[in-house]
Amino acid sequence: MNAQVAIDTILLDLGGVLIDVDYHASARAFHALGFEEFDALYSQAKQDHLFDGFEIGALSPAQFRDRIRQLFRQDLTDREIDACWNAMLGSVPPQRIDLVHRLKERYQVLLLRNTNAIHVPAFTEILQRENGVADFKGLFNGAYYSCEMGLRKPDPAAFHHVLERHGAKPERTLFIDDSLQHVIGARTAGSMRSTWNSPGRM
Repeated sequence: MNAQVAIDTILLDLGGVLIDVDYHASARAFHALGFEEFDALYSQAKQDHLFDGFEIGALSPAQFRDRIRQLFRQDLTDREIDACWNAMLGSVPPQRIDLVHRLKERYQVLLLRNTNAIHVPAFTEILQRENGVADFKGLFNGAYYSCEMGLRKPDPAAFHHVLERHGAKPERTLFIDDSLQHVIGARTAGSMRSTWNSPGRM
């Protein structure tokens, strides 16, 4: 990679970069209901195919909830499942929203998030309630969710899909994510520069 090539696009993750996320909180919430094996199925570093399918929109929220019931307890309500699943979602410190605005003064700022149809309305509501942000996607030059794209990180196709939509070159793009496997995936997508952000450091 030519070290002299300037960055003109920044590609951000959401969880652990903009919004605080506690991946263990959902496991603790399910544990409280007696589902002690949940963290063997889902963590920041790895997850069962159930969650992969949900994140690319191959499963609907109803199908996801039914699968959780099959794995655990048939008497769980939709509300209980959603509350446990959304427990990992925290707040967005206002300075991170300010940082996005400042970055947009110099760069094309894009968002690429592995997420699902239960988390999307949940974090959208958090941002509106706590930050007064009514149009979260409107904060960026482009924002993409895996459950809407049918692609997820670390698949190189997910990165190419987003960059091509905005005429961005991998070698002129800086990707920031809190999951090492996604950073590795970004590097295989071309000459994309990438960094592994410790949660909450940005």
